[in-house]
Amino acid sequence: MMANAFATEITETAEALIGPWRQPRQMLHAQTYDAHASIHDDATAQKLGFKGGTIEGPTHFSQFAPLGARLWGQAWFESGCLSAHYRSVCYEGEEVQAILSKPLPGASQCQIQMVKRDGTEVLRGTASVGDPHAATALETRLAELKPLADPVILRDVRVAQTSKRQTVRMAFDQNMGDLYPFSLRQKLAVITESSPYYSGAENPSSNPWRKPIIPMEMLSVLFQYRSKEDPLPAKGPAVGLFADQEIRLVKGPLFEGEEYEVEREVVALSGSRRTESAWVKTRVFDKAGTLVATMLLNMATLKDSYAPYEDEHRRLYGAGR
Repeated sequence: MMANAFATEITETAEALIGPWRQPRQMLHAQTYDAHASIHDDATAQKLGFKGGTIEGPTHFSQFAPLGARLWGQAWFESGCLSAHYRSVCYEGEEVQAILSKPLPGASQCQIQMVKRDGTEVLRGTASVGDPHAATALETRLAELKPLADPVILRDVRVAQTSKRQTVRMAFDQNMGDLYPFSLRQKLAVITESSPYYSGAENPSSNPWRKPIIPMEMLSVLFQYRSKEDPLPAKGPAVGLFADQEIRLVKGPLFEGEEYEVEREVVALSGSRRTESAWVKTRVFDKAGTLVATMLLNMATLKDSYAPYEDEHRRLYGAGR
């Protein structure tokens, strides 16, 4: 017999679906890239003005999955999309709540938000299924961006730059490398919203596809798994964080243990007072060459984390930034 996707308690109002308060776990303390610790390491984060190691943004996507499944059913797992602008960081032990505003009649896209107990907004964006015939939160945001001026860290990165195709897979007990030093099984032990759809190997009939599917938050891990084998020519070492992220299932779900091919393209460069950002579109294909998913990711690099930033900016562009 097919199991329900989630046992999550959902509060429903006339305007919204609201998930329970959760405390996401931080699993990236040991993450390394460019041979140094990341923003998820307490000491590194504190040097950059944060209280401690931050929880990775897509961890929060799991709390929206029961809301999407309640609203759209099986279609959520096959063609769901979360498009989010991260507004503030979250630390382990903090409680957060996912809110999905109901779509207008006939619409297949709606607004999402995540908040802390004190009202601080962690993220905002859109959720949708299929082709919503409307711009997602990040499609709208991309259209409004100003090009990156006076790049230092990203001065050798170009829009339309593409990567080689890479083969990736995610098995239950596979360690996902330096970027993600844990396995899918370890994640499922602490994921905020557990589901028989994710771990149904013992009972293949527990979901419509008769094999375990990969949670949306772990698709980010799968798609980034081999990214450092063909990196962007950014200057470093420097510390980055996810500032915006959209994951769209085109022909989902994606399955544990199966091989996929990914390719990446730089679609925009932008900046702020503190960061330089490369916006990268990842396209994911199954073994037959069919597009099954995409991810749009804004990896924002902190200027202050790149030691020679000021000197190089002066050399390239003259006085102060």
